[in-house]
Amino acid sequence: MNRLGFWTLTLLGASLLPTPLKALLGISWPMRLRRLLGLFAFSYAVLHLATYLALDQFFDLAEIWKDLAKRKFIAVGMAALLLLVPLAVTSTDGWVRRLGYARWKRIHRLVYLAAILGVIHFVWRVKADLREPAIFAAAIGALLLARTVPWLRRRFGHPPSKGWSH
Repeated sequence: MNRLGFWTLTLLGASLLPTPLKALLGISWPMRLRRLLGLFAFSYAVLHLATYLALDQFFDLAEIWKDLAKRKFIAVGMAALLLLVPLAVTSTDGWVRRLGYARWKRIHRLVYLAAILGVIHFVWRVKADLREPAIFAAAIGALLLARTVPWLRRRFGHPPSKGWSH
């Protein structure tokens, strides 16, 4: 279960990397992997939850509800997964056309909150050694901060760096 959670956060972080790479360095080929990485992150999150439900709780709904109420890290993890559901469902080109790009993009900004909640889930889950959660927190924080650079450039009148198209 722990390794599935680790890979969920790793893939979620990797799905956030292509936009800053393009915006800050002009490297655009990772953009083609963003959707796939996001769907893999969602798949690992579902497997992480399924492992908890089946192997840890044996589908005992009463125990699961008690665990959810007692352990805030589980509730935060569940919230992160629930935020990923609309992203996975609307990840196709057909959904982009149906929703329109602007609305689709607003929905897909939920990934930022899901990533933050995923890190909080990990930090609260770990009891003693916070090194690994701290690395994830720093990486996700840096990726989110890097996404503000193009916005700041536009806001304060500097032209966007090569490759920035949003």
